[in-house]
Amino acid sequence: MRKKRILLLSEGFGAGHTQAAHALSDSLRKLSPHLQTRVLELGRFLHPTLAPLVFTAYRKTVSSQPRLYGMVYRAQYKKSLNRVTQLALHRICYAQTALVIRQLRPDLIVCTHPFPSAVVSRLKRIGLNVPLCTVITDYDAHGAWVSREVNAYLVSTPDVRGKLLERGVAPDRVKVTGIPVHPNFWEPHNREELRASFGLQDMPTVLVMGGGWGLLKESSFLERLVGWSDKLQLIFCLGNNEKAKAALMGDNKFRHPNVRLLGFTKEIDKWMEVSDLLITKPGGMTCTEALTKGIPMLFYEAIPGQEEENLQYFQQQGLGEAIRSPETVDRCFSQLLERYPHTQGRSRQPAGAPGAYDPAHCSRAILSLLASQTRGQESTTLSPEAKEPVLHA
Repeated sequence: MRKKRILLLSEGFGAGHTQAAHALSDSLRKLSPHLQTRVLELGRFLHPTLAPLVFTAYRKTVSSQPRLYGMVYRAQYKKSLNRVTQLALHRICYAQTALVIRQLRPDLIVCTHPFPSAVVSRLKRIGLNVPLCTVITDYDAHGAWVSREVNAYLVSTPDVRGKLLERGVAPDRVKVTGIPVHPNFWEPHNREELRASFGLQDMPTVLVMGGGWGLLKESSFLERLVGWSDKLQLIFCLGNNEKAKAALMGDNKFRHPNVRLLGFTKEIDKWMEVSDLLITKPGGMTCTEALTKGIPMLFYEAIPGQEEENLQYFQQQGLGEAIRSPETVDRCFSQLLERYPHTQGRSRQPAGAPGAYDPAHCSRAILSLLASQTRGQESTTLSPEAKEPVLHA
């Protein structure tokens, strides 16, 4: 009997969408070892030369002109991608998607970005019979996520579910599961052993993330942080931004024994485990990973749009606070020093968290959806119209 196959589609507009797809891929196989999964950043897969240029332009726009991005986000907030836009996506970027699906023969397609979700939705309108599950990876629901052909939405909170219902999505198609995180985050580690392996001291530790896109460029903000390095351990995670890392390494203030500069790492779950406070941009994935580890958060430079909505949610739940001024940092650091002896046994489930967050819930919901597909329902057969790589409106 052929193994069941799940195709997970994302895009490179921000790391969180693809992180979610890989987290699901690994967790699905962990829960169901005989399952086959495949993750594709669809645009990069179909256009390996063009897509990186598009993603780089997007990142530069978000970094240098966040207000412009926010204006576009808000202007289209309640609107689904119309048929003209979907057709343009097909013709410009995704004309070969039907062929890819036919070759991979998935039993279920899961999308963690609205663009591939819209593309697969359009294919379903012209004959694709594969069930489509869309996982919204923020604490908000932009209209671009909404397509009537989506069989199931998995969302972060009841509020996001409510927004989808307001836009006409049937209640039985929306399930609140939380945002998926990698199985590495599911289990706690021994903090003492991790400290020893990382060469860290037993003292209050602050993890600072967001440097991968060059978003730790405010020198006054960084100097405010390292001004506490005699009392706190500071870990700066700079991702693939080697230029920023080299610049900081050349600064004497960042050569303090209590300051650590990290490049790209696959062990962020462990670095979160040894940290007592996270300073980050309010991206959906990073915030959910911190939620899993029970770390309080300070947020800086929320990009207008979904990050503002994420920020609002976590503040309302008492799980984080926006940095409004340098005094916010000083106050929170002072509180961390005062409370440190009492925070060592912190629970992975932070006090005040909404419900009992289960990081495997989303994966279980996908497996349940896959199991519910009986023979002959939503088969992987493409109609003749959907087999052609050039699609018609």
